[in-house]
Amino acid sequence: MSKTKNILLAGVGGQGIILAGQLLAEVLAAGGFDVKLSEVHGMAQRGGSVVTQVRFGPRVYSPLVSPGEVDYLVAFEQIEAWRWLSWLRPGGRLIMDEQIIYPTGKTQISLPEGLTSRPGTICLNARELAAQAGLVKAANMVLLGALAAHLGLNLSIWHKVLADLVPAKYLEPNRKALEEGFARAKPSDA
Repeated sequence: MSKTKNILLAGVGGQGIILAGQLLAEVLAAGGFDVKLSEVHGMAQRGGSVVTQVRFGPRVYSPLVSPGEVDYLVAFEQIEAWRWLSWLRPGGRLIMDEQIIYPTGKTQISLPEGLTSRPGTICLNARELAAQAGLVKAANMVLLGALAAHLGLNLSIWHKVLADLVPAKYLEPNRKALEEGFARAKPSDA
């Protein structure tokens, strides 16, 4: 790879975005890339937006991505997918959980149509797949697994880094969730 690639992880507090960003950055570094990471927590503990930007390549000089330059947008729910969609470059890939997390005080919200059918979009029911893997909170790993299918790094690297970051009692369901996401988003989806 001769060019820097940009990944944006977006969701709300409590969805494991910070852990996902840390895992992703460590996997990419273990894969031999220069990696920069930037996190914005905001009101995360109150269900607010959380964004992690990861840039990787042979040499990366800044951790920040500009709008329209994101190669992979991983949205942990649909509202955040819409919020950050304009940051995706033309031809970029959107990987998202189909769930909607309504803002505090709202019971419904109108979203534009067509997000799930957009070319280059992988839409998964990450919470359900994570529950089948044994831990509903591992939805973040389902989404990372879908991303992993497109990054070209062997899953053994992901497994090793995951074992270093996740407590032993949660390791197996997180590993299964990662593999499930990988299986659901093979590069042939490109």
